[in-house]
Amino acid sequence: MAKIAKKIKKMVKNKGKKAEAQKEPLLLQPPRGMKDILPEDQPYWDHIRRTTERLSREYGFMRIDTPLVEFSNLFARGVGEGTDIVEKEMYNFVTKGGDKVALRPEMTAGIARAYIQHGMNVLPKPIKLFSTGPVYRYDRPQEGRYREFHQVNYDVFGEQDAILDAQVIQVAARVVQSLGIKSVQIQVNSIGCATCRKEYKDLLVNYLESKKQKLCADCKNRMEHNPLRVLDCKEDKCSQVAATAPQSVDHLCDECRIHFKCLLEYLDELELPYVINPQLVRGLDYYSKTVFEVWSGDEEGRKSALGGGGRYDGLIKMLGGEQAPAIGFGLGVERLIIEMKRVQAKPYRAPKPRVFLAQLGDLAKKKSLKLFSELEKNGILTAESFGRGSLKSQLRVADKIGVELTLILGQKEALDKTVIIKNMVSGVQEIVSTEKLVDLVKKKLKTDNVVTYHDNGSH
Repeated sequence: MAKIAKKIKKMVKNKGKKAEAQKEPLLLQPPRGMKDILPEDQPYWDHIRRTTERLSREYGFMRIDTPLVEFSNLFARGVGEGTDIVEKEMYNFVTKGGDKVALRPEMTAGIARAYIQHGMNVLPKPIKLFSTGPVYRYDRPQEGRYREFHQVNYDVFGEQDAILDAQVIQVAARVVQSLGIKSVQIQVNSIGCATCRKEYKDLLVNYLESKKQKLCADCKNRMEHNPLRVLDCKEDKCSQVAATAPQSVDHLCDECRIHFKCLLEYLDELELPYVINPQLVRGLDYYSKTVFEVWSGDEEGRKSALGGGGRYDGLIKMLGGEQAPAIGFGLGVERLIIEMKRVQAKPYRAPKPRVFLAQLGDLAKKKSLKLFSELEKNGILTAESFGRGSLKSQLRVADKIGVELTLILGQKEALDKTVIIKNMVSGVQEIVSTEKLVDLVKKKLKTDNVVTYHDNGSH
């Protein structure tokens, strides 16, 4: 009896929850800070996808995809407990099984975890990995900064030579310029290694103590956990303090100074437009030595940060793997699209169909599906308007698309196993058997100009 009573109680409770959920108003919109990517914006996204994937292949990067959800302590340990990301912006939750997990706020920690877990340290060096996808931060939404946003990441493991720093920066600049954003500036700095940074931190803290009253509340807390991040604060009063602060590049050890000097020489050789920004530190704890950001905008015009990165030589060891030097960067897709639109960069244009398939009658509809499939298999990009009743309305669609040929399949043609080919420019029509149709269409379109689905992704 006790079991039955318990079961009834549970059923009543679930029914109450269901009724309560049904009473809640249905908001026909995504949560704040998240947005739909509509068809009219997809050409920009396609351009970024195709460009970043093509360049990843050309520079020897292998694709890797990691989960959207990771254990929370991966980010606490890797990104840093004192960072805004971990303290304020992470989407943390506990699963039904009791696991403490989070939506990824950035991609590098997850990639580093995968590197360790799957023993990638045995692969030939350097190990280059490319990834792309959404990331999540509970931050105040504004233009170019959403709570769900998308990044492309390029990471290199196993090599500490400054030539890799230069190549990674070169890739970042190539991506941005290949998207039609021609005016690019690289801001670069060195924050040193664990050895020389300790002395620099002490010097910086002493300076910040003397200016403490001028700092915002967040920066007063940062002084205790990560004083370098005070230099990165966007508050005006903190920026003024940072402008006269001691500079990390003046307090590098010999190894870090030589590394930074070599990097600048490589950048000069590549003729990349860069400036040294002493206030640049980046917001994550795992960075060391080289840090950089990619900016767009003319000298006198509006400037905007599109992404950045740097070295994280200690991250793999920090997460429990063998010591492995590493460098990488990420670019914000939404920010890239905003800038592409601002400079009127051309988005990717998909190949247009040059053939339209029109059908009339029930039997013709059945036959047209197979005919469409045959055209597609042979690489002939074909448009159609299945479901439209009249031939006149279908021809209007064909005319609007701007195809060169319209294939007309009616009841008689379906029975005779023929198709009418109409030249949309001259209006001339001819009847051809379905067996010879594909070859004739290819000939009319001139085989070398046929638009195919099976392209290699280049443009």
